Amino acid sequence: MISELANTIFNQSITDYHKFDNIDQAAISPHDTSSLAHLLYLKNWIDTAQWHMEDVVRNPEIDPVEGLNWKRRIDAQNQVRTDMVEFIDGYFLDLYKSITPLPDAKVNTESPAWAIDRLSILALKIYHMQEEAERPTASEEHRHQCLQKLQILLAQRTDLSTSIDELLSDIEAGKKYMKVYKQMKMYNDPSLNPILYNNLK
Repeated sequence: MISELANTIFNQSITDYHKFDNIDQAAISPHDTSSLAHLLYLKNWIDTAQWHMEDVVRNPEIDPVEGLNWKRRIDAQNQVRTDMVEFIDGYFLDLYKSITPLPDAKVNTESPAWAIDRLSILALKIYHMQEEAERPTASEEHRHQCLQKLQILLAQRTDLSTSIDELLSDIEAGKKYMKVYKQMKMYNDPSLNPILYNNLK
């Protein structure tokens, strides 16, 4: 099952990242570069680095100029994340290119890779909620609340994993078909963001 592979690799990536705990640390994927496992590992590493960027920028004592630099870096990282999702969708499009959809086949609300993106973020939520549920310096009430939230996140992962596997199974059987749209983020494009193109004149 793809979801089982993804969850295993996401956990591996998160664990590997925290050996360095350094936003600037480049990913060192242990997987064959032509494999889906490699793409999933890189995808989660990107998400993990961005997770920690988001932590840094929320420091109430951060210097405004430094905060703006982090915000711009997060924007750039988010574009990298989007590009990786679309690259993974390209993998699935190629994988299922020989499948002929049934006459009554339906398109899903999101592509496989965007569902996997949510699974990757969920892995990060679970990892860090587990940390909070076990943090010795936190109050007992805090740990208890985090443990309750952790149980919800784990149930959510089970449901999302099942949905992803069912979606891929339906695509393989011709019951659903992939239709991928580029995200076309406008705020990063100097030709589409009026603040940017007006300043270029």
